[in-house]
Amino acid sequence: MKILILKFRNIGDVLLITPLLSNLKQYYPDSQIDVAVNKGTEPMISLNPNVSNVIIYDRNLIKSLSAVKKMLQEIKFSLDFRKEHYDLVINLTEGDRGAQIAWLSRSPIRIGYKNKNWIFKNAFTHHLPKQAFRHTLETNLDPLRALDIPINNKKVEIFWDKKDEDFVNSQFSSVDEFIHIHPVSRWLFKCIADQTMAKIIDYCEMEINTKVIITAAPVQAELDKVDSILSLCQSNPINLSGELSLKQTATLNKKAKLFIGVDTAIMHMSAANDIPVFAFFGPSGTDHWGPWDNDMMQSTYTERNGFQIMGKHRVFAESRDCQPCGQDGCNGNKVSDCLMSLDIDIIKKNIREMFL
Repeated sequence: MKILILKFRNIGDVLLITPLLSNLKQYYPDSQIDVAVNKGTEPMISLNPNVSNVIIYDRNLIKSLSAVKKMLQEIKFSLDFRKEHYDLVINLTEGDRGAQIAWLSRSPIRIGYKNKNWIFKNAFTHHLPKQAFRHTLETNLDPLRALDIPINNKKVEIFWDKKDEDFVNSQFSSVDEFIHIHPVSRWLFKCIADQTMAKIIDYCEMEINTKVIITAAPVQAELDKVDSILSLCQSNPINLSGELSLKQTATLNKKAKLFIGVDTAIMHMSAANDIPVFAFFGPSGTDHWGPWDNDMMQSTYTERNGFQIMGKHRVFAESRDCQPCGQDGCNGNKVSDCLMSLDIDIIKKNIREMFL
């Protein structure tokens, strides 16, 4: 059985398909499972024992081409899959690219979302249901339900090699216990107020007496955000912003006692590592994106907003009627008001309960 999985989305989205991969491999133990993803997201599935090949779509490169070259490159990328003669193609996102690949693959079984483009009306032999009020991990398992394949686990997994582990061990052998804080997201409208995050860092370092290690992507906007937060701190956390790869960040995170952050890929990575997560949500819905507890088979995020718990993980969100809005800040200003005035005393209480 040759299987192709298509997931052209962001880093955290790709990580959340790993339960699908493990269940498919368990049902088809001799299968070849190939996964096609956007460039930059492949660390979420590389080294995964359930994956045979990772196929990378370089979105930025293709976007840089002229209109004609872009069209030709898209067609070539799609047609290359036909040569592999896949028995099953699963497209886990809406949009034309995945539908085009599935359609051109000529696979006898093609699973995906109904496409509004009439050209691809016959792209799929099986259609996936809408997400509604379900966790994204559950929607990634819908192809199994469509094929009557049993779902034996809902465990999110990430893998790294010994080189990454040796690097992290060599750098932080003197730090026995720490809290991992990733205060930023590529979408800064998901971030809480700098003053609040600085108070959280100081609380962990000065009142709980536990070292804080901060991470962020090597992106200038994120690095500037971290600098702003640190300028408001009275404590002296370890700042590794921009210094670690995704795999190294995962390796580091596995050693943490607690993770604190916003709705971002690193939050999902921490949950995959079975590290307790305390996350802040604003414009995004907890029911769709809350940190998944690997020890559970059903989500307990039953509301779209407000404070919620799933196993060892907690999500702190206000209960405004406008949440979740899915917008890039209030009135297009790239700042989410629902994340600007969180109650620091409630935050401290939850951190203490989770840490001690």
